[in-house]
Amino acid sequence: MLSEKAKTRIGKIREFNRFYTRIIGVLREGLLHSPYSLTEARVIFEIAHRDNITATNLCREIGLDHGYLSRILSRFEKQKIIERIVSVEDKRHRFLSLTDIGRKAFEQLDSRSSDEIADLLNNLDEMDQLKLLGSMNTIESILDKELKYANPFILRYHRPGDMGWITYRHGILYSQEYGWNEEFEAAVAQIVADFVKNYNPDRERCWIAEMGEEPVGSVFIVQENDETAKLRLLLVEPKARGLGLGNKLVEECVRFSRQCGYKKIVLWTNSVLLGARRIYEKNGFTFAEQDKHHSYGHDLIGETWELIL
Repeated sequence: MLSEKAKTRIGKIREFNRFYTRIIGVLREGLLHSPYSLTEARVIFEIAHRDNITATNLCREIGLDHGYLSRILSRFEKQKIIERIVSVEDKRHRFLSLTDIGRKAFEQLDSRSSDEIADLLNNLDEMDQLKLLGSMNTIESILDKELKYANPFILRYHRPGDMGWITYRHGILYSQEYGWNEEFEAAVAQIVADFVKNYNPDRERCWIAEMGEEPVGSVFIVQENDETAKLRLLLVEPKARGLGLGNKLVEECVRFSRQCGYKKIVLWTNSVLLGARRIYEKNGFTFAEQDKHHSYGHDLIGETWELIL
């Protein structure tokens, strides 16, 4: 028997679901005034964004019944929206690919979806847009299965006060753990000041990780140029280490950078930061070059790493 509190909360979530599905129009017969249902449009979207994906992998990725997906793919083949390409390395595997017709369908869906969301955002001021994006990120983090059962933290976007915390904690931790002097804290202060002054919300982001509403981590993605993003100031508090938080922060940087259309992510670190280097390697970054320098009261070896997206 459900308690009254549980019933109230369930009702509120269902009410929000009805509101949101109406706002984004998923109940229309054709999504975005197209001939495709929400599920069909999602299949087209996933095939467009993934190389060498099989029906089995696609089924697992979006959580569809295998028979249902099979019927969609068969229909798409008849309509010449997709084709199946036999793997050169393993003849048993057949990769899904969009045809020219399928690519045009995807481009139309993608354009209409972007236009619809743009219209939604144009009705909001900058502060409300940031609040909306932050709330969506919080919902996603809380409901993510891996996060829910293993990692007691959430990620959100920055807000007033966060830049001071980032500067302060970098100064304290790097002094305690590596003996770096106040020059490093000044360098961090300059980075966050530049971020705030030049912030481009369409191409840049700062994430703050929280445990129990207390900040325990941060990371930045800033625009280097039109094709290159730069990852900066990855920080995880000692009490939050070992939970996968650093990896999650970097994963968000990679996901966001791909979404923005960047071709590459670069970062600069130092050889003594072994924990951070392991996280970068785990996420596919590769070492590019190094340089010796004297900074923050120490002789150090700087390293440039990069990830091709």
